[in-house]
Amino acid sequence: MDGTSGGTAALVARWAALWEEPTRGWDFSEFIGRVFEESPPWDYEQLVRYEFGSAGSGLDLGTGGGEFLLSIRDSLPIEMHATEGWPPNLAVARERLTPLGIEVTEHDGDSGDPLPYPDESVDVVISRHESYSATEVVRVLRPGGWFVTQQVDGHNLDDLAAHFGVGPAYPSITLARLREEAEDAGLIIERAQEWHGPIRFDGVDTLVSYLRWMPWQLPADFTVEGYAEELLELHRQEEPLEFTERCFLLICHRPIPRPPRADPFPQWEKVPTTSRLS
Repeated sequence: MDGTSGGTAALVARWAALWEEPTRGWDFSEFIGRVFEESPPWDYEQLVRYEFGSAGSGLDLGTGGGEFLLSIRDSLPIEMHATEGWPPNLAVARERLTPLGIEVTEHDGDSGDPLPYPDESVDVVISRHESYSATEVVRVLRPGGWFVTQQVDGHNLDDLAAHFGVGPAYPSITLARLREEAEDAGLIIERAQEWHGPIRFDGVDTLVSYLRWMPWQLPADFTVEGYAEELLELHRQEEPLEFTERCFLLICHRPIPRPPRADPFPQWEKVPTTSRLS
């Protein structure tokens, strides 16, 4: 490591250039061999494939650049829809998914706007790391339909945030809260599971590049130059750059209403009996 002021300035300039590089979709393939992380005990892809296997229609909330749907194209329902709220990703998703017959509609999960789909029009709704309204999910699901979501916990990478002097960006995003909202909306919970594990970066170059996709993990006023000391401290430490990831899984379904009876429920009455002991 070059400890001179010139070497330090060069490091900061390099990190600043990395920070300014544009992102495209949610493709993290550039970090293979540079970022090392464990996986949660569930397989989100296989869970979604299973639900899509018996579905006639599906909806992917916050599809990003369409990477996930492309990876499971052989399991998609005949009728598939997707939403995306970030304009750069929206253009990428439409470019990739339109040839597959998937219409990508602009919708921001944080906006509070209703989903642009009719009532009871979808068999399966999925959401990986996208904000959603449980009441809207219930509205668009057909009776008996399923909702599968994997969410980043609000305390994800909170040890990294603490290094830069801030707390978690979304502390209210917890499994307990989203489970309660789902139940209040009328969904039946089938599976609810939390997980946390380590994520390691091979250096500050990789960390800065990685955080371009998730700047909310950093202070709102973050710039490389403004937080150069914090970055240099990480660069100088001998321990690996290791932090804690947290996420959770929620799988639920909309119940099928019990049809009303044509006749009133019979009032069974006991038939009086005479004791043989009298």
